[in-house]
Amino acid sequence: MEFTYAQAIITGFIQGVTELFPVSSLGHAVLIPAWIGGQWSDFTTNENSPYLTATIALHGASALALFLVFRKRWLGLVSSGAKSLIGRHSRESSVFWRLVVATIPVAILGFVFEKNLRQLFSNPLASSIFISINGCILLTVELITRSKARSESIREENAHISQSISVKSALAIGFGQSLALFAGISRFGISMSAGLLRGLSHSTSSDFAFLLALPVIAGASFYKLPDLLLSENSHLLGPIFVGSIVSFICTYVSITFLVRWFKSRTLYPFAIYCLIVGGLSIIRFAG
Repeated sequence: MEFTYAQAIITGFIQGVTELFPVSSLGHAVLIPAWIGGQWSDFTTNENSPYLTATIALHGASALALFLVFRKRWLGLVSSGAKSLIGRHSRESSVFWRLVVATIPVAILGFVFEKNLRQLFSNPLASSIFISINGCILLTVELITRSKARSESIREENAHISQSISVKSALAIGFGQSLALFAGISRFGISMSAGLLRGLSHSTSSDFAFLLALPVIAGASFYKLPDLLLSENSHLLGPIFVGSIVSFICTYVSITFLVRWFKSRTLYPFAIYCLIVGGLSIIRFAG
């Protein structure tokens, strides 16, 4: 498969912008080539295409940006989680183990159903439907929880997460996050929606969703890394490296924007965007 530097830059930009926005980066990775057509459409329709592998590889850059933004938080959580193994429990260790529990379902389901999900990846109509469903989920959750909205200070976020999200709830959020295995359902959006339904504020829900995103994004990237090292994919390394730089920059900017956005704003604009894009794409690809 030819994967030019220009295509890598565009793909990296799409990945970086949409990975943490609640609009589904994987859904956009399917729909944009389908909309452009020509050689781009072969990226998803050709079963021998390593485009999915290349796209997931770009997730590694997004994972790095996500870690750097929250590095102090993650280092503290991992340290507290390790200390809890010797009996030194804390609020931070509770949050760490809830993140571990919430990551387990998507890791297992992603591994078991990888082949089936890869087939769905080639279907732009399916992605169009799932993006529309994603918009409906975001809109419905906002309507249900708007009367419960409240703000939390940053220093209270760990406390609120540990008090409001039990291990059982974390597992439920993890299963909810598994819906993002379908191209078109946003991992961040579904995780944040679950937090809102648990009574968290937008700020704290997004905080937990940001933390929960890192293990899955990094895990998927590392899982696919050996495929990039195959000799038949060696010609992709240069474009992917350039695309990764673009993805890293765009992800970093997106995260800093969203952290500020969800301190006082809602999911409504993203819900409307998904409904419009999903609806237009259903019309486009249903024929």
